[in-house]
Amino acid sequence: MTYKKLLANILALTSCVSLGLAQSTPTSTPEPSATQTLPETVITAEGESLTSPSLEKLRERNANVPGGAEVIDAESYKKGRATTLKDALDYAPGVFIQSRFGAEESRLSIRGSGIQRTFHGRGLKLLQDGIPVNLADGGFDFQVIEPLSAKAVEVFRGANALEYGATALGGAVNFLSRTGHDAPRISALFEHGSYESYRSQVAAADVAGPIDYYASLSLFSLNGYREHSKQANQRLFSNFGYQFHPDLETRFYFTYAKTDSELPGNITKAQLNEDPTKAARSGVRVFDYIDSDWKRDFELLRIANKTSWRDGDHRLSVATYWSRKDLQHPILFVIDQLTNDFGAGLRYDFLGDVADHKNRFTLGFNPSWGVTNDDRFDNVRGKSGAKRAEMSQFASNLDLYAENQFWITKKTAISLGSQISYAQRTIENDAVGTNAAYNNEQDWWGFSPKLGFLFEPTKNTQIFSNVSRSFEPPSFGELVGSNLSGFPNFTLTDTPAKDLEAQTATTFEIGTRGRSKYATWDLAYYYSWLENELMEYEVAPGVSSTVNAGKTTHQGIELGGSYDILHDIFKKESPLKPGSCDEGAYSSRPSFDRVTLRANYLWNHFRYNGDSTYGDRALPGIPEHYIRAELVYEHPCGFYVGPNIEYVPAGYAVDSMNTLFTDSYALFGAKIGWRSERGFSAYVEVKNLADINYAATTGVIANAGGADAAQFSPGDGRAFYAGFEYRW
Repeated sequence: MTYKKLLANILALTSCVSLGLAQSTPTSTPEPSATQTLPETVITAEGESLTSPSLEKLRERNANVPGGAEVIDAESYKKGRATTLKDALDYAPGVFIQSRFGAEESRLSIRGSGIQRTFHGRGLKLLQDGIPVNLADGGFDFQVIEPLSAKAVEVFRGANALEYGATALGGAVNFLSRTGHDAPRISALFEHGSYESYRSQVAAADVAGPIDYYASLSLFSLNGYREHSKQANQRLFSNFGYQFHPDLETRFYFTYAKTDSELPGNITKAQLNEDPTKAARSGVRVFDYIDSDWKRDFELLRIANKTSWRDGDHRLSVATYWSRKDLQHPILFVIDQLTNDFGAGLRYDFLGDVADHKNRFTLGFNPSWGVTNDDRFDNVRGKSGAKRAEMSQFASNLDLYAENQFWITKKTAISLGSQISYAQRTIENDAVGTNAAYNNEQDWWGFSPKLGFLFEPTKNTQIFSNVSRSFEPPSFGELVGSNLSGFPNFTLTDTPAKDLEAQTATTFEIGTRGRSKYATWDLAYYYSWLENELMEYEVAPGVSSTVNAGKTTHQGIELGGSYDILHDIFKKESPLKPGSCDEGAYSSRPSFDRVTLRANYLWNHFRYNGDSTYGDRALPGIPEHYIRAELVYEHPCGFYVGPNIEYVPAGYAVDSMNTLFTDSYALFGAKIGWRSERGFSAYVEVKNLADINYAATTGVIANAGGADAAQFSPGDGRAFYAGFEYRW
C-alpha cells in the first residue's frame, strides 16, 4: 500500500461523521459544476508563486469557508489615500476600525474583540503571508503592516480563522505580500496632504529563472491635526523566493520598521466640542501629555521563512519567524521594553477525493515563544528617571488544529474542525527600591470545536452556517497592573493583576454571500455567548486595569456589498479588447462603465448578561450601528470619481454604567482619480468635508457617574490629500 493510499484511508476515517450523513446520496464523483465556487477561477500555473497564491486562488479557497470570510483586492483601497489599516479595511464586512488622532494606532474589532483597546491591538490574529505578526502574548502593533506592499487582504471573522489556527473571538486578518511574480518591476509613489502629511514609497521586483524578489521602502510623516500628535514611520518590506522546481519553493521575508508617535491623549467631551485640536493638559505635570512628552516609539526587525511543497493532492508548508522589538514608551511612567519572539508553523493539506466525494483536510501545529525585558522608570519630562520596576516576561503557546470539509452532495458540504490550545504567561519582577520581588505564572488550556455547513443553491450563491468555540488567554497588557498613589510625587508599584481566566465564547453564525452580473453581497448574523470576557478599564491616564466580566453576549449583523446602479452609460457593454483603452489601464477594471454603490453596515449589540453591577447594560467602546458607503463612477480605462459617507446614527457608551455617551456624527468625503496597472496613476481626496467635530474613538471606564471625563479622542477635521504613482 502506497503512502498516498494510506493517507486516503486515514482521511476516510476522519470523515466518518460526514459520510454517515451521505449514505443516501450517490457516491459517484461529482461533476465539475459541483465544485464551482463564487468567483470565476482563472488558472495561471505558469509564472505564479507556490508560497504566495494568486488573487483568483485566494478567492476560490475562501469561497469554501462556511462562514464570514472576505478577500480584498489591494487595488480597491489604493484608489485614494492608503496610509493606515483603516484605509485598507474600511469596507471589509464585519470589521470596525477607527484611528486615534489620524494615526495608525486604532481600535480594531471584529465581533466585539478587543473593543476596549485603542492601541496595541488584541482579540484577533494579524498575519503576513499566513505567518503571525502578533507577539507571543497575543498583542500586535498596527505599524508593522504596510498596506501599500500588499496585493490582497484576507479577513476571516470569528472561528472561520481556523484556516490559520486562530483561536480568538475576532478571527484573523492576513496581508498577502507582493512578489516578483505579480508586482511592477519598479514603482514610485508620493502623497501630500493636510496637517503636513507626507508619504512616499519606492518598490522594485523581478524574476530571474527560479529566483524572484520584491522590496518596498516607504516613509511617512505627519505633523498632526492635534497638538503633540506628530508621527513618523520608516518601513522596509521585502521577500525573496527560490523555486527548486515547480512543486517546491521557499521564500524569505525581511521587515524593518521604525515608528515614532507623539500621544496627544484623550480630552473631555466639552473640550472636544470647543477645540478638538488641543492635547490633554493638566495642572499635575505627570498627567501632562506635552510637558512629559508622552510618546510610543519602537523599532522592529522581523525575519521569516515559508517553504511550500506539493505532490498531487498533497500540500505541506513549514514556516519559521523571529522578531525583535525595542519599545520606548514615556507615559505616566516610562516603559522600556525589549522583546524577542520566535515561532513556527507546520501545515498539511490534502485536497483529494474521499470515497469519491470532494474533500479537503487540513492539519496544523503553531508553537510560539516570547521573552520581554520590561523596565519601568519615573517620567522626567519624557526621559527616564529613577527605576521603579525590572521585569522579565515569558510567553509560550501551543496550538494544534485540524479541519475536514466533505462535500455530501454536489451542492452541500459539511465541515468538522477543532483546536487544542495551551498558553503560559510568566512574570518575574526583581526587587527595585522599596518594591519586593515576586514571581507569577499562569497557564490555560482551551478546546475549540467547530461545525459548519455550506450550501450552493446556484453557481454564484452560497448559504452558510456554523457553530464554534473561541479561546483567548490574556496578554501581558492585561496581566500587569499599576497601583498609583501620591500625585504628583507618586509611587509606582508594578504588580500582577489578580489571576485572570481566559476569555471563551460559543458563537452561532448564519449567512449568505454571492454575486450577480451587477451586484455582490456578504451578509451574516452571529450570536456569541461569552464567559470571562476581558474588560479593560482606564484607571489613570495611560494606565489600565483588566477584570473578567461575568457572562456577556455579542450579537450582530455584518453586511457588505456593491450594486451597479447604472451601467453602460458612455460605453456599450462588451469585453474590452487590447488597445480599446490606454495600455496602462488596470487589468481588473470592469468591462463597462458604471455607477456603483458600495457599502459596509455593522449592527453591534453587545451586552452584559445579568451582571451584579451592570445588569444588562451595553458594553462600552463601540457604536451599535455603523455605516460606511460610497457612490463611485468607474470607467474601464481607470478613471473614478464619487462621494462617500461615514455615519454613526447614535452615540455609544464610554462607561459600563452607561452614564456618558459620545454624539452621533456623519462625515462626508469625495475622491477623484485615475488608477493604472502600468504607467501613471493619481488621486485627490477630501475627508470630513463639513469639518465636523466628532470622537473617532474613546477610552473605556467603569463608571463616569454621569460627569464628563477625559476619554474622547477627536477625529481629524477637514483634510485634503493628493498623490501620484508611476509603475513601470
